[in-house]
Amino acid sequence: MTPLHDPGAQAMAPDRPLCRLADAGPRAPFHLAFPVHDLAAARAFYGGVLGCAEGRSSPEWVDFDFFGHQIVAHLAPEQTGGTATNPVDGHGVAVRHFGVVLTMEQWRQAAAALSRAGIGFLIAPTIRFRGEPGEQATMFFHDPSRNAIELKAFADIGMMFAR
Repeated sequence: MTPLHDPGAQAMAPDRPLCRLADAGPRAPFHLAFPVHDLAAARAFYGGVLGCAEGRSSPEWVDFDFFGHQIVAHLAPEQTGGTATNPVDGHGVAVRHFGVVLTMEQWRQAAAALSRAGIGFLIAPTIRFRGEPGEQATMFFHDPSRNAIELKAFADIGMMFAR
């Protein structure tokens, strides 16, 4: 029986919730795998437009350094396409999306660079929840496989989980 299915595994749980382990040290890099319809298009977008360094690859997948995090584009054309949206502060936010939290200055630079590159925004660079807890700068755009990406920033990073 694997530890994940071992009823006694609870006794070996850490002293703090797993999602809080990073509180004791530097943030752990995130890993995300996602589908793409074409690896050449993914390389052109993530490597060319976003400037993500490429890591290992195979004929079916390619790793990218996405702001210090490992993302992996997997060739799976049948899994790509648009996603459902939910209303958030007056915008339709793609339910399935990924992204990164930047500093406000990095966010401004990214918004300017993406605009210069002619990227069509799903949600143009804007401030969400203005004047409320959790106020944030955000923008959404698609990659060539219609994966939604969000770049956001907080004027006060301590408000990231504000209610």
